[in-house]
Amino acid sequence: MGVRGVIGVTDVVGAVGAVEAVGAIGAVGGTDWGAAYARLHAADRHPTGPLGPLHPQDLDALADSAWWSGRVDESVSVRLRAHSAHVAEGDWRGAGLAAWWLHHTYGRLGRPVAAAGWLHRARHHLEGRPDCPEQCFLALSDIDAAQAHHDPAAALGAARRMHRLAARSGSPDLLALSRQAEGALLLTRGRRAEGLALLDAAMGPVTRGELSGMTTGLLYCLALDTCGGAAEFGRAVEWTRAAMTWCTATPNPFRAACRLHHVEVLDLLGDWARAEEEARLVCQEVLEDALDTAAAASYAVGELQRRQGRLDEAARSYARAHALGRVPQPGLALLRLAQGRADAAPAGLRLALDCQSDPGHAVLGRARLLAALVEVHLAVGGPGAAAEEAVVELEELASARGVPLLAAMAATARGALSQGEAAREPLRRGVTLWEGLRIPYEAARTRMLLAAAERAAGDTEAARRALTAARTTFEHLGATPKARRTHPPKRPALSHPPTTA
Repeated sequence: MGVRGVIGVTDVVGAVGAVEAVGAIGAVGGTDWGAAYARLHAADRHPTGPLGPLHPQDLDALADSAWWSGRVDESVSVRLRAHSAHVAEGDWRGAGLAAWWLHHTYGRLGRPVAAAGWLHRARHHLEGRPDCPEQCFLALSDIDAAQAHHDPAAALGAARRMHRLAARSGSPDLLALSRQAEGALLLTRGRRAEGLALLDAAMGPVTRGELSGMTTGLLYCLALDTCGGAAEFGRAVEWTRAAMTWCTATPNPFRAACRLHHVEVLDLLGDWARAEEEARLVCQEVLEDALDTAAAASYAVGELQRRQGRLDEAARSYARAHALGRVPQPGLALLRLAQGRADAAPAGLRLALDCQSDPGHAVLGRARLLAALVEVHLAVGGPGAAAEEAVVELEELASARGVPLLAAMAATARGALSQGEAAREPLRRGVTLWEGLRIPYEAARTRMLLAAAERAAGDTEAARRALTAARTTFEHLGATPKARRTHPPKRPALSHPPTTA
């Protein structure tokens, strides 16, 4: 990725100084990255032309426009040249920023050794310049390193250092990025009100169209990742819609990542046909440095197929996700359950939970694993210690975060684990929460459990109402396996008409 627009668009193309350069400058500063690439690429191929040889800043702009145009390899090669040009001119800030973006891009391309080398070089170039705006990007790397070493205090310190630098620079882009970074960290530490306030402050100028294209795309992706991890469904819905509006108006390399978040929202809201169509588009649009996005899209398709009873297709989708680096849980375990292979399901879920080195960082992902573990244990051996432990942890997560989505998951799991009369209250609460969130599939699934609890308590009319409502929802969604389970078993045909006494 390129980021001159984050520091300030006016210095992107430097002093190219010819009339033809105006078109390139305008294209880089605006949204026509294809035109910018065409002009700068032509100038680079013909250094004796009207634009003359490209200066280091022009090479930065060419690297940016190549990336925005989907030419990742060319962007890297031009960025390498830009770095060398900055070094030759003694422009250590420019060299440091180019080195940082090479570190970032190589990391995304799965080359950690090269990425680490370029980060070291970026630090070297910016040594002795502690107050320059480019230090904000080193602070971002410090946040990542601190999180990898499970040091939340150091991560928060780096985020606040970034905020001070951003405020001093006067850059709205850097200020918004610093607010998002600090807000996300506060959310992982359970400081929800503070974290959401900072996240809202970061996203305000994004949704109003006040920031550069690069920062706008970055913040939509980062904020939606944060909302997903923190189970902040309301903001995810609002910002996903805004992101898709922006992506439609401004075709860009962030579109696949934004569309993936749109898939997740459509899935929860019950628009499954559109969600599957959007997920397939993600795989077509994704850049070569974002295979994790393609993996997540394949997993999302598998989830949709599994709930619709398309089990063989779901298995293939989960396999694709796994091949691209995504652990396909809890979907794969629930697929095994649907295939009648329940004994194979708990181990995969336990392994996925054990692999979460920082459970608080992606609370929604952990909650989904725990909820699936409860469902699988109940299918394998009924209520037991393992299922109870999973429900207790889920309830603790919901209580600590104060999020309706987690509360709904915890209530449903507690109701599923409970017996008789004790199951009715948590399941009724679960239905109310799911309906309030407008998540129909989970509301219907909880109604099925509630119907069984009402029947066990002797209220056959309440059981009938719950089962009918669940059936209507499942049939509307196309959740065929669940819909079948809501129909009462047919009585066997009699070989002879019944006799009466």
